[in-house]
Amino acid sequence: MKVGIIGSGTMGSGIAQVAATSGCKVKLYDTNKDALNKSKVALEKVLLRLIEKGRIDSEEKNRIQNNITYVNSLKELSDSDLTIEAIVENIEIKQKVFSELESYVSEECIIASNTSSLSIASIASSLQKPERCIGIHFFNPAPLMRLVEVIPAIQTSDKVLQKTVTTINEWKKTVAVAKDTPGFIVNRVARPFYGEALRIYEEGIASFQEIDSAMKELGEFRMGPFELMDFIGNDVNYTVTETVYNAFYQDPRYKPSFTQQRLSEAGYLGRKTGKGYYNYNGNVIQSDSEESHDSTCHPELDSGFNNKEEVFNRILVMLINEAADALFWNIASAEDIDNAMTKGVNYPKGLLAWANEKGIGWCVEKMDKLYNEYHEDRYRCSPLLRKMTRENKMFFN
Repeated sequence: MKVGIIGSGTMGSGIAQVAATSGCKVKLYDTNKDALNKSKVALEKVLLRLIEKGRIDSEEKNRIQNNITYVNSLKELSDSDLTIEAIVENIEIKQKVFSELESYVSEECIIASNTSSLSIASIASSLQKPERCIGIHFFNPAPLMRLVEVIPAIQTSDKVLQKTVTTINEWKKTVAVAKDTPGFIVNRVARPFYGEALRIYEEGIASFQEIDSAMKELGEFRMGPFELMDFIGNDVNYTVTETVYNAFYQDPRYKPSFTQQRLSEAGYLGRKTGKGYYNYNGNVIQSDSEESHDSTCHPELDSGFNNKEEVFNRILVMLINEAADALFWNIASAEDIDNAMTKGVNYPKGLLAWANEKGIGWCVEKMDKLYNEYHEDRYRCSPLLRKMTRENKMFFN
């Protein structure tokens, strides 16, 4: 298969590596020649590290490199069977690129976007043959993350969907098929991991460090929400939250946080700037709990944090509720939702499986308690959880 990749940034380069490793002939396109050279150098370093770790040999390294050609003309992608765009998250720019690309490729070429949250239907509308358009959302770093969300637009043909799923499976990735709704699966279901953690902090219940500790110790998450936001970048995470919030017509469940907005405005973006929710001295994380912007927590917490289970349960039940609602609205199957969260963002368990473990009735009780306390629509319980409680059902029966 001949694959064209548009954009040689971290994501585009990673997707090119995945396709090339699977034996595809890849053309990696970028208007910036320096960016292409940077991508080529970066791939060399990655492959050398894989040799050092014994994952590949020099022959395999050369094969992968020889499968990638670096081009700076969109016309060079004319012989592609599949093209995947991985450029800036701007709908107008994507539509312009897709419209031009269509004039060069064959009628059978699949034109895909790696967008994480933009409407695939809207992107497809820029094409003369919108039925060839589909979302193929990789997670960063693409060579390591096992999950790929595949998102058919309402225009996408069944043939294109099936061919795409087959191709991604052949690239040794786990596919989760998602409905074309804001955030798809992962970026929708994961919002409470960040949003509820921020809400708990803003209420003064716990500090950044205490919340992260609760999620890692009790939930066995690899990173706490504030560590993860610093890793992703507060500007990136805030923008995704804002995008999902607006796309859902300001649904309060996805409401952005002033805390994160202010940190973004101040340039406290996390690891990439050396300061975010934490200070970073080299590779050492230093708590910012002494800093002025983290001094609003209740003073009684200074003597010892004893709300760890409360914090963990609150964030967990909000995540479960969001996963259940995604299933209720047929965003994806239960299996794909749980696969998306374990293989897309490395959650320790699938959220619907976690709901079974905690008990569906427990989830409803926790959500109702939050709603009764705040009387905010943010804490409305998913109708699916209520129905399952009445019918005494579990997920994956």
